Amino acid sequence: MFDTLSGKLQGAFRNLRGLGKISEENVTESLREVRLALLEADVNFKVAKGFIASVKEKSLGEEVLASVQPGQQIVKIIHDELVTLLGDTNAQLETGGNPSCLMMVGLHGAGKTTLFNIIAGALRPDSGHIWLDGCDVTGEPPHRLFGRGLVRTFQIPRELHEMTVLENLMVVPSGQAGENLFVALFGGFGVAAQERAIRERAEEVLGVLELSVLGDELAGNLSGGQKKLLELGRTMMSGAHVLLLDEPGAGVNPTLMGKLRDNIVRLNREAGCTFCIIDHDMDLVARLCDPVVVMAEGKVLTTGTMDEIRSNEEVIDAYLGGGGAA
Repeated sequence: MFDTLSGKLQGAFRNLRGLGKISEENVTESLREVRLALLEADVNFKVAKGFIASVKEKSLGEEVLASVQPGQQIVKIIHDELVTLLGDTNAQLETGGNPSCLMMVGLHGAGKTTLFNIIAGALRPDSGHIWLDGCDVTGEPPHRLFGRGLVRTFQIPRELHEMTVLENLMVVPSGQAGENLFVALFGGFGVAAQERAIRERAEEVLGVLELSVLGDELAGNLSGGQKKLLELGRTMMSGAHVLLLDEPGAGVNPTLMGKLRDNIVRLNREAGCTFCIIDHDMDLVARLCDPVVVMAEGKVLTTGTMDEIRSNEEVIDAYLGGGGAA
């Protein structure tokens, strides 16, 4: 999580290290930047407020005030607090013969997307390990995880906006012969044959997603919901067996969402794909996923079936009683 907190956090650290005499006023001013960085990283407002209050109290302790380098001590306090903010998050996804379809729910700032970023290699965890198919993949970059069969989507779609919808799908498969300049120039029939096969697969995916009529449309011209569908289509083109979907239903109409749900079930049961999904559609959660993982303040609050989650007192207090899903 430490790495998610924008450039402002590093600026705050530089200011803190440069502090001479420590006072409540200059500590408060420096921590204001830290608080803003936390909020920008989608940390819950209440959690960020409590975090800053804890850091401030420790920063004004006698040990820090008596230190030769008090500013450096405060930076260390912040770092240690950040390490514990994400907490111990443990969840197991079954792959292979018994693929899972796991759902993660929680309020804004609960740590769901941060955890996705860690699993997918965008961030390196300060502690703990990520295991995939029996291998420790902690800290491996996204392109290597892609090669291992793990892909993710985003809350905000990231389409190649100046390419067509069909081309967005066709560029996904790795190891294409045409990517090698020599083969592209002299491979001739082999390159063309592979491209035809990829095109046929892409057209099939468009048909499943009911986007066939938009195949020649620039991806940047799609609606928000259509871009979500395109992202799902790209995961289908990847051939991955572990898929992390961040709010796949956002912006998608209910009728089409039902068809998407059916395709996720088919991929899960027939193709052996494992899904980990973040979403706030409780109907989708109830019909699609088992188990359900509830997160709160960067930690796993509980795990169970939807019926178990609905009757869990901790969930009612921390989640349902905290203003609903967000």
